[in-house]
Amino acid sequence: MQIEKHISDLLYRYQCVTVPGFGAFLTETISAHVTGSASSFFPPKKVVSFNANVKNNDGLLANHVALQEKMSYELAVIKIGDVVNEWTYLLQNRNRVVLKNIGEISVNNEMNWVFEPVNTINYLTDSFGLSSFVSPEITREVLKQEVEALEEKAPIIFTPERKRDYSYLKYAAVFVVMLGAGGLGYMTYNNQQIETKTLAVQKNVQEKVQQQIQEATFVISNPINTVELAVAEEKMPYHLVAGAYRSEENAKKAIVELNAAGFEKAKMLPLNNHNLYPVVYGSFKNLNDAQTERKNIQKTHNAEAWLLIE
Repeated sequence: MQIEKHISDLLYRYQCVTVPGFGAFLTETISAHVTGSASSFFPPKKVVSFNANVKNNDGLLANHVALQEKMSYELAVIKIGDVVNEWTYLLQNRNRVVLKNIGEISVNNEMNWVFEPVNTINYLTDSFGLSSFVSPEITREVLKQEVEALEEKAPIIFTPERKRDYSYLKYAAVFVVMLGAGGLGYMTYNNQQIETKTLAVQKNVQEKVQQQIQEATFVISNPINTVELAVAEEKMPYHLVAGAYRSEENAKKAIVELNAAGFEKAKMLPLNNHNLYPVVYGSFKNLNDAQTERKNIQKTHNAEAWLLIE
């Protein structure tokens, strides 16, 4: 049994996969980054590491092996133990343990286990299809130096301007100022007269309106109907996934089976980027509720249930 294949499959969905009695493979997500003078761009990825001190059986690997190999949980634990004994024997005799698509484990001079991960596999599903690339160097500084050299060689000639007589402009400015002052005085007087008449008319109109309001009786014959405002649907970004199906018909059948099993909130999410229809046990508003329900379902119904975060 090639247990490394099952470990590799689980690393796509979980941050920690423990091999009982041997150690744990851990994943850490790193952001996209640029390295080197040639501008090498690398997409986000999951980096795999190994911790030989974590050896407790959390049931994840054994449950997965039991489901994939069509055997009981107890037999899966025994099979895993046989593989662990073989790996341990190889390391005690200073041999390498090669795990396909995961890495190599060797022993140093102090008899400590050293793990070297495989860098060609990216376990971050969000980076599916993305690869690293190298951007060519931009020669901006070379062009700048060429322009500066041309500027030094090109002669600059200044042509003196002829002095012109603009004395007539000051007389025109004085005339414009006097004309503006006269017009401003007339406009101020005219505006004051208009404002006085407007206030008198407004006062008369307000008195008539107040008198009519006191005498009037208001009766609303056609009241406005009540307007119902639509309340925005509460966002539920955490989904507990039971499986993903290529066919929409199979996804609907899975929902019927989950409803029959007592999961009344089971539903189908829209088609994702991988052309699959995710079927979920339910959606949750916060991460704590989603993780609690995931643990319960993994123990009682489906050990392969996993969490999707939008």
